[in-house]
Parts: sequence; C-alpha cells; structure tokens
Amino acid sequence: MPFPAGLLRDALRSTRGVWIALLALVAVGTFWNIPARTGEPAAALPAPAIDNPRAAGPLQTAVIAGGCFWGVQGVFQHTKGVKQALSGYSGGEKSTADYEKVGTGRTGHAESVQIVFDPKEISYGDILRIYFSVAHDPTELDRQGPDVGTQYRSAIFYSDASQQRIAQAYISQLDKAHSFARPIVTRVDPLKGFYPAEAYHQDFLARNPRYPYIVINDLPKIVNLKRLFSDQYREKPVLTAAAS
Repeated sequence: MPFPAGLLRDALRSTRGVWIALLALVAVGTFWNIPARTGEPAAALPAPAIDNPRAAGPLQTAVIAGGCFWGVQGVFQHTKGVKQALSGYSGGEKSTADYEKVGTGRTGHAESVQIVFDPKEISYGDILRIYFSVAHDPTELDRQGPDVGTQYRSAIFYSDASQQRIAQAYISQLDKAHSFARPIVTRVDPLKGFYPAEAYHQDFLARNPRYPYIVINDLPKIVNLKRLFSDQYREKPVLTAAAS
C-alpha cells in the first residue's frame, strides 16, 4: 500500500516511520486481511468524582496527547457528543509545528488531538475517562506502543482552571484506586497553542482502515470504545473539514 504524501520521506526520520516502513514490506501478504485484535489492553475505569455536569451551553474544547494522533483522533471521532476531532501539535512553538520537526523530539510538541464537544451530550470528565480507558496507556513515559519520544508523551493541555482541576483530580482518583498496575505519568500542562497537523494526517484511521499500523495499533481502540462505552459510541465517525 502506498505511503501518504510525506510519510515515505519521514520513514527514516522517526520511530513510527521505521515501524511503518517495515510493516509496509509485508502489507500485501500477511497483514492485508488481518482482523482488528480485540485483546488489546483497555481499562474499565470509574467516572471522575469531580466533573462539570452535562448541561446546555456553547461548544467546548479539550486538547489531549497520547501517542500517535491517528488512533486518538479516531477514538473521539467515534464518540457521541464530539463535533470535531482534529490532529495537531501542542506544547511547542508555532514555527516548529510540522511533522518533520516534531518527529525529532526536540520541539517540545506532542502529537495531540483537539476535541470540540457539546457539553450537553458529553462532559469534560467523560472525555478524560475515554482517554484514559481506551485511547492510550497513561503509564507509558514518552512513548506509546512502537512509538518512542517526547512527541508521543501522555499529556492533557488544559485551557482553564476548571479543566486543570478535573484532570488533576481524576489522575489522583485513579492512582489512589490503583486502577493501573503502574503509576500514571500523564502530564497536566497549560494549553499555549494548538496547531493543526498536515492534511494527510487528518481522518487517517477512517480513510485507511486496512493500513497495517492502523490495523495493529488503532482499530482495537475502536473495538474497545464500542465494548466499554456502548452508550457513547457512534458507528459513523465525524470527519474533519480538512478531509472533505
């Protein structure tokens, strides 16, 4: 299967690129028809004890990071109440917010997802519960699965004091309950900016469901979302304007 524009060029520049390149060599054979695995780790977590109640109001925004943004974006595109999930970069300067530079691990950016949601349908705490439960492993430091580097760190970028309070309280709640075998390493940092990623990264999971990396690392997240959050799962993903 051909690489999207830019990914072949990046294959020797990032850990994920090397992983994709190796998988692509066998994509025509073994991996082409492999089904999504359902045995991926996922945590059935309690709801946040501290949260804003669901209520009518203007759309709100959450920004989170948890490894490769393809899978995180895909999870929230299948989540009810989410109006848009956009892949991008947070944590660094605007001038370094492009895939090649972020891939060096020296920009301060993390691959992130900006989630626009309706607070009447889903709360900020609900977003974080899905994030910790199925979108990524919050106990992995500066990596997720095959991807290694600070650009793949687990991080919540809060936009106001309410988001900061809810995020910090939920991490404390989960750690005290020993919800994971290891401590949570998710950073809670102020949002200084979000910069959308290149167009070829948007809706990547939805547009490339047979892509080897997606099949192995990300489709199981969608399976787990449907299994653990059936009431918040939507079959048809909400896609970004960039792909339309």
